[in-house]
Amino acid sequence: MNSIDAVILEVADLAAANRFYSALLGPDSPHLRLRASGTPTTGFRGFTLSLVVSQPGNADALIKAALDAGATSLKPASKSLWGYGGVVQAPDGTIVKIATSAKKDTGPVSQEFDEFVVLLGVEDVKATKQFYADRGLTVGKRFGGKYVEFATGAGHVKLGLYKRRGLAKDVGVSAEGTGSHRLVLSGVAGPCKDLDDFVWEASASAPLTATV
Repeated sequence: MNSIDAVILEVADLAAANRFYSALLGPDSPHLRLRASGTPTTGFRGFTLSLVVSQPGNADALIKAALDAGATSLKPASKSLWGYGGVVQAPDGTIVKIATSAKKDTGPVSQEFDEFVVLLGVEDVKATKQFYADRGLTVGKRFGGKYVEFATGAGHVKLGLYKRRGLAKDVGVSAEGTGSHRLVLSGVAGPCKDLDDFVWEASASAPLTATV
């Protein structure tokens, strides 16, 4: 079962956001939709997007594309015990992590990515896991009360749950934040609002579009 059809970002400048995400993901991304919104928000919005790639060169290519399109670097790309990657913040404020478990390139470099993941920073991972399980989502991986990943089909958006403070630390920002998440998820759990006020709406598959 596919948990998420699309991630909808609510942005203040629709045209600018459309240019940025088209440069990063391509103009016809099935994963992302944009919606104009001026709802107040400050600090960490409680979620991140993650692009999982096959090799370091692809991570570098995507990070460069993001920076060239106006993103800010939060964590420069570097090697670690788990692999290689970096973190950027889009002009609209969305945080994007780009990473791979591979340590070296094994093919031609491109801006292709293998997985598109949305990570929700929540206060109680176990309780939120149960909330989504009750709405038809199937747990794929779990690491105690720290992290849960829901099963999904190939080529679809993955959903993960992380402790809010742990997620903020991972991407290099303060966990403090107030106001709107500026995020709506379209998928099987909707319409609903979860325990941390993340909003879902009913499934509606569509490519990257800018709407008012």
